[in-house]
Amino acid sequence: MVSDEHLSVEERIARAKVPGKKAPGMHAFYRGKVETTLKCSINSFDDFGIWYTPGVATPCREIHADPAKAFEYTNKANAIAVVSDGSRVLGLGNIGPMAGLPVMEGKSLLFKYLGGVGAFPIVLDTQDPDEIIQAVKWMAPGFGGINLEDFANPKCFYILDRLREELDIPVWHDDQQGTASITLAGVINAVKLVGKDLDKVTYSVIGSGAANIAFVRILIRAGVPAGNIILVDSKGILHPGREDLEADKANNPYKWQYAVETNAEGRTGGMAEAIANTDVLIAASKPGPDTIKKEWLTAMNKDAIAFVMANPIPEIWPWEAKEAGVRVVGTGRSDFANQINNSIGFPGIFRGTLDVFAKTITDEMAIAAAYSIAKTAEAKGLHEEYIVPTMLETDVFINEAVDVGMKAIEQGIARRILTEDQLRAEAEAKILHAQAETKTLMDAGIIAAAPDIKID
Repeated sequence: MVSDEHLSVEERIARAKVPGKKAPGMHAFYRGKVETTLKCSINSFDDFGIWYTPGVATPCREIHADPAKAFEYTNKANAIAVVSDGSRVLGLGNIGPMAGLPVMEGKSLLFKYLGGVGAFPIVLDTQDPDEIIQAVKWMAPGFGGINLEDFANPKCFYILDRLREELDIPVWHDDQQGTASITLAGVINAVKLVGKDLDKVTYSVIGSGAANIAFVRILIRAGVPAGNIILVDSKGILHPGREDLEADKANNPYKWQYAVETNAEGRTGGMAEAIANTDVLIAASKPGPDTIKKEWLTAMNKDAIAFVMANPIPEIWPWEAKEAGVRVVGTGRSDFANQINNSIGFPGIFRGTLDVFAKTITDEMAIAAAYSIAKTAEAKGLHEEYIVPTMLETDVFINEAVDVGMKAIEQGIARRILTEDQLRAEAEAKILHAQAETKTLMDAGIIAAAPDIKID
């Protein structure tokens, strides 16, 4: 990321719009971002008889006798389905499965390049929770894990909970668990950088969708008192006096639970009242740039931290947050400092999960990933514009894979037991292979050079 300190506000805004302007031409040129490729050798006509009929019948019979051999004989152990109904895509809302497909392809690209995980975008032409659950259960035998993506709140909680209970492979909702993991990692390092303690600071959490509800759960699991957290939805601060939340608790029990458990001060009001006199602001709400007002941030405590993560435009521009006195600012974008983005988490988390054939991904595994991310950045030297690694730092994904895999083994949910050194060697080999494969295809011209897209 190139520094923008020398640019005017107008120039900064113009630069922030460049990715969106280039994207249509680039997507049209490549006609998508992922495709399936072969991973076995084909040297002669005889090889077809091994990979297909008649030879393939033998591994089929062995898997029928022992289903666990599917992990050994097929790509199941390294295959992820990226599943969405398009009901809540990025900052775009309910745009449906077809319009959400570019996001699912992008997710699959990141899984492969950053984590060495074979991921397949699957969009479902239904938004009925029970139909989605059934569809995922039907396709599950062909995959080692399921990544749920861009499902609306609150059905996303129901879908995740049901599938985690009913499948024996890991099911992960990245908008929940992934966002929670990387956000926790950023908070761990940010509070350390400003000389505060994770469990003693106060948090204003703006937005009560899947991402922030999961973040609050993970934050509490990591040792933060629930009373230190002030959570806000579109109608204001969550508190026990919110009759609308109590009336809707059967449909959305999570919001009512946190209305009761958080906000020990008993604050009422809206965003401004929630943000005042807090140390850490976490926003995953309506895209900005003026969703959060500059003057609200001036009322935060000294050495404040603000993660404004709405896409495609953060709730407030990061330079405005800095001007308001915030010391550490993070966004969800790759073109600003401190990208608090799931992409730093899920490739490594799934790498470690798949390498030990884990049956699920627990909150403890997500917390282990958060601390792994934080330690990777800390080892390189924290500063106000570097609190988490970037996607180009391959070591963070390897470190996460090791720590997540070891936690799965410790918790007794791994089918395959490896040492820490074995886990590191496997993760490193698979991730570096994926990146070398891409480079080789680019060097050979099989992946064409990117076009020079002209923009206004």
